[in-house]
Amino acid sequence: MTVPEIHTDITFLLKTLEESGKKYDLEKIREAFQYANSLHEGQFRISGEAYISHPIAVAEIVAGLGLDTDSICAALLHDTVEDCADRTNLAEVEQKFGAQVAMLVDGLTKIVAIHIDNKEEAHIENIRKMLLAMAKDIRVIFIKLCDRLHNMRTLAVRGEAKQRTTALETMQVYAPLAHRLGMQKIKQELENISISYLDPIGYQEVQNDIDRKYGQNQGFMESVHSRVQQKLEENGIHFVLKGRIKSAYSIYRKMYSQNKSFDQIYDFYALRVIVDTELECYTALGLIHEMYKSIPGRFKDYISMPKPNMYRSLHTTVIGRDGIPFEVQIRTWDMHHVAEYGVAAHWKYKSGQKSGEDMDERLEWVSKLAETESSIQDPDEFMSTLKTDIFNDETYVFTPKGDVIALPKGSTVIDFAYAIHSAVGNKMVGAKINGMIVPIDRVPQTGEIVEVLTSSASHGPSRDWLKIVTTSEARNKIRQWFKKEQRADNIVVGRGIIETEFKKYNRPYTEAQWDEIVGNVAQRNGFASSDDLYNTLGYGGMAITKIATKLRDEFDRVVKPETPEVPVMEVDQVKVAAPRKHRGTGGIVVDGERGCQVKFAKCCNPLPGDAVVGFITKGFGISVHKEDCPNILLSRGKPENADRFVSAHWEEGSESAFAAYEALLQIHAHSSMTLIANVTMALADMKVSILAINTQKKGDGSILMNLTISCKNIDHYHSIVSRLKGLKDVIDVVRGFS
Repeated sequence: MTVPEIHTDITFLLKTLEESGKKYDLEKIREAFQYANSLHEGQFRISGEAYISHPIAVAEIVAGLGLDTDSICAALLHDTVEDCADRTNLAEVEQKFGAQVAMLVDGLTKIVAIHIDNKEEAHIENIRKMLLAMAKDIRVIFIKLCDRLHNMRTLAVRGEAKQRTTALETMQVYAPLAHRLGMQKIKQELENISISYLDPIGYQEVQNDIDRKYGQNQGFMESVHSRVQQKLEENGIHFVLKGRIKSAYSIYRKMYSQNKSFDQIYDFYALRVIVDTELECYTALGLIHEMYKSIPGRFKDYISMPKPNMYRSLHTTVIGRDGIPFEVQIRTWDMHHVAEYGVAAHWKYKSGQKSGEDMDERLEWVSKLAETESSIQDPDEFMSTLKTDIFNDETYVFTPKGDVIALPKGSTVIDFAYAIHSAVGNKMVGAKINGMIVPIDRVPQTGEIVEVLTSSASHGPSRDWLKIVTTSEARNKIRQWFKKEQRADNIVVGRGIIETEFKKYNRPYTEAQWDEIVGNVAQRNGFASSDDLYNTLGYGGMAITKIATKLRDEFDRVVKPETPEVPVMEVDQVKVAAPRKHRGTGGIVVDGERGCQVKFAKCCNPLPGDAVVGFITKGFGISVHKEDCPNILLSRGKPENADRFVSAHWEEGSESAFAAYEALLQIHAHSSMTLIANVTMALADMKVSILAINTQKKGDGSILMNLTISCKNIDHYHSIVSRLKGLKDVIDVVRGFS
């Protein structure tokens, strides 16, 4: 790994700016350096260098992106407010260098004034602040990426634990952000450095394979380069050829996530053809296919269907004369600039002039990301949705009118509906894929045509959709609908959630004590009333885990252990005698006599979270079925069974009391040698046990795979299905066996 050159003055930076040919306010940049240098005087990095070397290095990387004077000044000053708070502040920075520089510095400054006990929550708040600043001015994330890149380049001096923590955060947040912004050079370097710390042995093995293969075929690319050059020249095309080798991390990811050997990486070698016009791209493609045999299924037209990060190119993989496959990328110079620098290309190659509405459309996802993530209060959910929104590979599906909608991989048709418009999602009653009615949890695949079926009579989304959707945009819009349209119902649901939490304390309380406890917790969390807290819990705007500790503290303070036993207040405030209940087995509570047996019906395999019903069998006690089980629906129609049904529901905490339940899954997939391996690896990665497995071949050559797996509850089941539907070759996944 190359050690970056250390500078403690800005001579090299100024030279770079002067040679760029762009107009910079060099005097303002000198003043920013002098100010930062005086503030950081006496501060040193862990490696021993003067601290000022870091902001200078960041400014040099920022200059390489072609950003403007204010961005370079902000890079030089980005740590002053945070690390020199006793000597400066944002107001002083604004006074000296203007509002723009101060705004950028503020976006790059960690939250230090707010005391947050939980370090993870504090860290997430800093990421949230950065996203909001990024939505106001995209230059914030450009500078932050440059800051992170230099920290990664100099990470070797930190301890092993810090190295892994920083590398993991870089891989989960910053590299995906660079990817979404189209900044491939920065993204690839961040990934390569990160994986070298996260898996040094695996990284070194890949690097050794790269060196070995390149050494064996050293003259291969030179030969290809020469032949392609001659062919393009003969056809009068003006071009530039560049050869490259796939990055170490890119190979590592394919080998370890797709279980491929190094020799199965077909695009190890690549030739890049840069031409002047879009028409010449397709002409060059035709000439390449004349010279070499193309590999079926390996052609991608990102010119007619660009990636969400604005990337445009033609990709094709062909076989050379020596039987060695290689990839060819064909693009224009404008496409090349965007591929290398992404959104930053508008600063580097267009003097910082944004391209009006076109630029705003390309950055629309940034505003959506900041909007949806800013409303999530639970730290775990925040990181989960952030990773989903910026890291997942994209799926490209079509509307019936031919418009292309890009969705994170694994998105359902509900996510698709809300990606079109909130009103479409809220009125959705069903969906079609390629003209066929599909379940609303179906995951569309790239190239499919999705039609959303709506009804003006629809009463809005279902609460169950929150368990099905995968994108934070859809989840946020569903919550907003419930927040606005279902306040009364939300309050009832929210009260029920708190009552369930109180039951864990196993201590009676009065209605007055309830009001005092909940009122105090609501006030401590910024709610005007208890109803506002119930409403937020009810529509999913806050998880009960967020206030569980505060509820317990208030409960212990208000409800003393010596408090005389009093009737527990019901949620609906109506005092009624509780029905006699007896606990059976398997986490089920049933009404009836003591000592009854409970077993789970094999015909439907109910899971915690399913609506269930008990059926008194002859000789086997009570059999528990899903309420919509076909056998139950059939039995209800027979008069002689009327007295054999008993009410049943899942015991609170049944998921943790019993390790796992059986669930049946049927996977419909294209025939593939790696299908079983991909499925079993995905389940192993999710720590899901396979209890039974068998496959059968259908008449059309596809495969039906029947799996019996262990599953905690219905939410766990949905997450398993979502993961399996995203696997290569999988067509659909359904519950039960047909």
